[in-house]
Amino acid sequence: MAYRHTLRGTVYHFPTLRELLAVATPLRSGDQLAGIAAPTNTARVAAQLALADVPLRRFLTETVIPYEVDDITRLIIDTHDNAAFAPIAHLTVGGFRDWLLATNEDLRTLRSGLTPEMVAAVSKIMRLQDLMSVAARCQVTSAFRNTIGLPGRLSVRLQPNHPTDDLQGIAASTLDGLLLGAGDAVIGVNPATDSPTQTHRLLDMLATVIERYEIPTQSCILAHVTTTLRCIEAGAPVDLVFQSIGGTQATNESFGITLALLAEAQDAALSLNRGTIGRNVMYFETGQGSALSANAHHGVDQQTIEARAYAVARAFPPLLVNSVVGFIGPEYLANGKQITRAGLEDHFCAKLLGLPMGVDVCYTNHADADQDDMDALLTLLGVAGCTYIMGVPGADDVMLSYQSTSFHDALYLRAALRLRPAPEFEAWLDRMNLTGRMSDHLPPNLAPDVIGLT
Repeated sequence: MAYRHTLRGTVYHFPTLRELLAVATPLRSGDQLAGIAAPTNTARVAAQLALADVPLRRFLTETVIPYEVDDITRLIIDTHDNAAFAPIAHLTVGGFRDWLLATNEDLRTLRSGLTPEMVAAVSKIMRLQDLMSVAARCQVTSAFRNTIGLPGRLSVRLQPNHPTDDLQGIAASTLDGLLLGAGDAVIGVNPATDSPTQTHRLLDMLATVIERYEIPTQSCILAHVTTTLRCIEAGAPVDLVFQSIGGTQATNESFGITLALLAEAQDAALSLNRGTIGRNVMYFETGQGSALSANAHHGVDQQTIEARAYAVARAFPPLLVNSVVGFIGPEYLANGKQITRAGLEDHFCAKLLGLPMGVDVCYTNHADADQDDMDALLTLLGVAGCTYIMGVPGADDVMLSYQSTSFHDALYLRAALRLRPAPEFEAWLDRMNLTGRMSDHLPPNLAPDVIGLT
């Protein structure tokens, strides 16, 4: 079905919903690289106005990638809950935006009735404050050894990467993060290699630390899912299974995964029964641009593809999901403005779809961005109720060679917005007499009790 809108005497035509979504997307370099971005700002506005008039029901009958060729499309359509969709089934995309901003309804009841394309569409006609306002009302909790995502809480992934996977170096960075209150989301290491032997060694070391000091958290080595499965078979102490995922079948095939493989890994991790208070055993990472880099986007804009990745994630109820928003590079998000918009979009879409969403507030050194941009995005995400952020020593990842957020950035955000760590982890910090050490690093005008440390 074709779509059109007349603006300033010019009629703009959009042959398909896929093309309408692409032209309506706020400017980003990845869509320009793919040749699907709006040719002018006026065309973008016309597309956004046309998109606002599209009935939400249309997304159930016109798919952006054909049902027959893509298992993610089949997952989205086959699991859609018509009963949950019923309260908003009469709305257009624009009407849905207005409803989200005005309603006092519990948004959790909508999750299974929303498709990623509906959520991506409404995000395209929202201001940043709209994205933040709605996301802040989307409460999503998950649990393994502690509870992630409770109101008034901000968790931190302690990311002690090392360029050679040196155990002493990783241990030192882990200690640094724990002393500064990081690690309640996960102690997660990106390994320098995908060796099962080395992954097993790292898992053993982190499990020893967690068990010796009785830390209510979980570890994860961010190896490929097949490597983690081999480690489970070898008796390794696996808490969480990690995998990067995408929003098309072809993207996931480029990662060497299928939905069936993810289900196998989830079953294997659950069989270990290592969680103490919950059974969310999966950790997923996403990022706008991955489908384009794999030539697997089917002409769909990168933000809509990103939202489709969240359908994969929610099929395997995870403990954690995060967008590595600026990591893939300026070819996809060229500058701080585009990274900021994308980070808030990703967070909004994932939370509305029911995922415990964190964001790696980051950029590569060849992007037109700096730490001021990251400070701004970090603060905006805190206001939006982001579930967790990254804690990297000095904010400079020496293994992955990109800029992220530091342990001290997390202390700043908790202090400024009166946020606290996960409750079980906070209690552990108090038992270990670490709360005073954390407060030593706060600005003098911020009292320690602001972040629940006294």
